[in-house]
Amino acid sequence: MAAALPDPGRAAKFTDLEHTRIEEPRPADVPSDAELEAAGAVIGRIDIDTRNIFNEHDPRETNGLFMLANRVHIRTKPGAIKAQLLFASGDKYRASALAETERNLRLLDYLYDARVVPVHYAEGKVDVKVITKDVWTLTPGVSIGRAGGVNSTSFDIQDENLLGFGKSLEIARGSSVDRTSDSVIWSDPNVFGSHWTSAVLDVHSSDGGERAFQAEHPFYSLDTRWETKVTAVSYDRTISRYNLGQIVDQFKDDETSYELSGGISDGLIDGWTRRWLAGVRYDRNVFRPDYGSSMPAAVLPADRTLSYPFVGFDIAQDRYKKTGDENQIGRTEDFFFGTEVSGELGYSSSGSGATQDAIMLALHALRGYEFGSKQQLFLEETFNTRIEEGRARNLVADGGAKYYWRWHEDHLFYAAISTTFTNALDPELQLLIGGDNGLRGYPLRYESGTSRALFTLEERFYSDWFPYRLVRVGGAIFSDVGRTWGRGSVGNSDPGLLRDLGFGLRVGNSRSGLGNVLHVDVAFPLNALAGISRVQFLVGTQQTF
Repeated sequence: MAAALPDPGRAAKFTDLEHTRIEEPRPADVPSDAELEAAGAVIGRIDIDTRNIFNEHDPRETNGLFMLANRVHIRTKPGAIKAQLLFASGDKYRASALAETERNLRLLDYLYDARVVPVHYAEGKVDVKVITKDVWTLTPGVSIGRAGGVNSTSFDIQDENLLGFGKSLEIARGSSVDRTSDSVIWSDPNVFGSHWTSAVLDVHSSDGGERAFQAEHPFYSLDTRWETKVTAVSYDRTISRYNLGQIVDQFKDDETSYELSGGISDGLIDGWTRRWLAGVRYDRNVFRPDYGSSMPAAVLPADRTLSYPFVGFDIAQDRYKKTGDENQIGRTEDFFFGTEVSGELGYSSSGSGATQDAIMLALHALRGYEFGSKQQLFLEETFNTRIEEGRARNLVADGGAKYYWRWHEDHLFYAAISTTFTNALDPELQLLIGGDNGLRGYPLRYESGTSRALFTLEERFYSDWFPYRLVRVGGAIFSDVGRTWGRGSVGNSDPGLLRDLGFGLRVGNSRSGLGNVLHVDVAFPLNALAGISRVQFLVGTQQTF
């Protein structure tokens, strides 16, 4: 069942002031979900209402520029939305299917919001209305980012809703600290109107290139009974290893990987879904000298091939709630308050083409908690390794917690902690911490080691300022504390515990599919270290606050 917003006053505030989220009331004469399900009601008529970027019925959004944008924009085709529905006319009415359809629609980059609501009931049939709101998805332009003292740029033309059919095409040129790349990316979330998905990627970079293909029939809902996937990736690139934010050596890595897998499930039973997975994977890494580098690696990693069948499981609970103004500004958010546990076991052997025998292990767990309507806690743990000759290699164990406290209508306190422990990492991998992964007052990839911890505190501010009816504005005051332990694969970068303070502007994107939140941060490192600027400026677009 689609849960009510935890703070009804908050929802009313957005409805009255901004009219961009969809608030479609359920008619009073429609029985409750429990009553409809108990009566054995079936789905009757399904109406799909795809709404444009700007509201033609709101006088604040009917100026010439906004109406021109609506006319130029190709509205999402009803067929693209229909392909995402988890119910059809004649199906038994299940509130969980309507709620999950809402969540799935909100995950699509070309939609700002979605609402699925029963609107009429008579003679055992429930008519359902599906309402979606588009965003501008054709985005030719330039983006500039800065983190850890390093700039990144991209020039691209992208449409995440090509001709309104829900397909995505991107042609881009980007520059980062690692490489300059020209890329073409195509993805289709509903091949020929089905639940099959596909993606093709072709990237030509200054240090190599990447080509990838994937076709999949996923577990697109908690009640889906089967999945299958085929993936092929070829990726050659320069690996740079860092010490105190500086590159210390480089080498080439040519990687080829394939996967063919599938799964079965009994569907959603008593609020839980259980899935059983199996497949085969092939992953080959060939390492070569980088003759064009001024810092070539003295010793190359040994070539490595892993080839193995695997089996796995995934157990997940159907427990979600809608909220808002936590990781986004003014958008409906779906938070998971259930439990999910998944795992895999595989065996890579020389008999199947591997360079060594190894047992492959992976585990992942999620858990969400709600304390009243104002506090939430989310826990996540991940473990991956392979066992070779009785010893764990490339072991990575991650743990994290995120805490949210809505202590005031427009303010939210956020705290997060993450830890990582590794053992015998593959030589091309490094465990790093710096300005590009949470320690905002320091250069990117600054500390390296075998273990890592990061603790973040934020006071988030959400305003009603809606300049030009285009973006929403918020802000944050933050502090980060983090460090690594142990000697990394190159050098010894352990200056100890690093701390910073800072503040930032947050701009929520309500009309475009190009990212969700623009971050403009100013961070001040609290450790007096040689070569570290006293002020760090960070600019970038992220999916969350």
